Amino acid sequence: PEFEPKDSLYPIVNAKQCFDDLLIPEDHQSRRASDTYYVEEGKLLRTHTSAHQTELLRSGSTKFLCTGDVYRRDEIDKSHYPAFHQMEGVKILEECTDMEDREKWVEICSRDLKDHLEGMIDAIFGPCEKRWVDAYFPFTDPSYELEIYYNDDWLEVLGCGVIQQPILDGCDMSTKHGWAFGLGLERLAMVLFDIPDIRLFWTEDDRFISQFKDGEITKFKPYSKYPACYKDIAFWLPPEGWEENNFAELVRNVAGDIVESVELVDQFENPKKGKTSHCYRINYRAMDRSLTNEEVDKLQEQVRANSADQLSVELR
Repeated sequence: PEFEPKDSLYPIVNAKQCFDDLLIPEDHQSRRASDTYYVEEGKLLRTHTSAHQTELLRSGSTKFLCTGDVYRRDEIDKSHYPAFHQMEGVKILEECTDMEDREKWVEICSRDLKDHLEGMIDAIFGPCEKRWVDAYFPFTDPSYELEIYYNDDWLEVLGCGVIQQPILDGCDMSTKHGWAFGLGLERLAMVLFDIPDIRLFWTEDDRFISQFKDGEITKFKPYSKYPACYKDIAFWLPPEGWEENNFAELVRNVAGDIVESVELVDQFENPKKGKTSHCYRINYRAMDRSLTNEEVDKLQEQVRANSADQLSVELR
């Protein structure tokens, strides 16, 4: 049978679906409110499409592609955005049913996984040099990353592995074995189409949209490069609880997609005061117009005010 497409699942999930069922440890960074958008206690915007893995397995699906929007609080630069898209693939191998020799079914699953994914990558990028790198993910064992040699460099394109048996045990599939993979769709598209900034995927500018057609790989032609406007903000960190992602989220909430990047450019500690200072450089650059100094100054003042009010920093 073909892989079943699953692309309309609700993006709000519970912590059990997103973390517990996938064996993600209680103290894992991804569970923190600084990394994940919680809508209420125990409920969140999914951070990966793997959040639906056990739900789909319990429903009887054994070979599927789950695609959808996912959400993460993250740094601000040209390759990170709070909303993006992932695709997860899962296959349970019937030939491994009731197989007790772990070494044997891991070998069969790994070989089948690699055959599928190498074929998929050849279909996307054309025949290319590939290498498999051992990795770690809580939900697979063994785990791998697939890298390809593309544009004179090695590029990681996806993570995958053999599904941890306790996950399948929890889905009443203790005699079954299989594999899973996950990849970021914007990441692949940026490479294939030479798109330099992830914010472009969210633009409605016809100069961007009109360059692409279904079923065709067309290299992006930059239509304009508006000037950057850099503003620095320096402050003493609060005594405890500082999370850089919270500052990035604050900047996004003030300036939205006008912000191209936020970079930590200086830090030092004052041993006499027992304080740590950070200085961040914010790059304001719109993709569709030039910004005025007055407009940027107003945004920067709001960032400063909100930082002091919401993050308990001491402005310098």
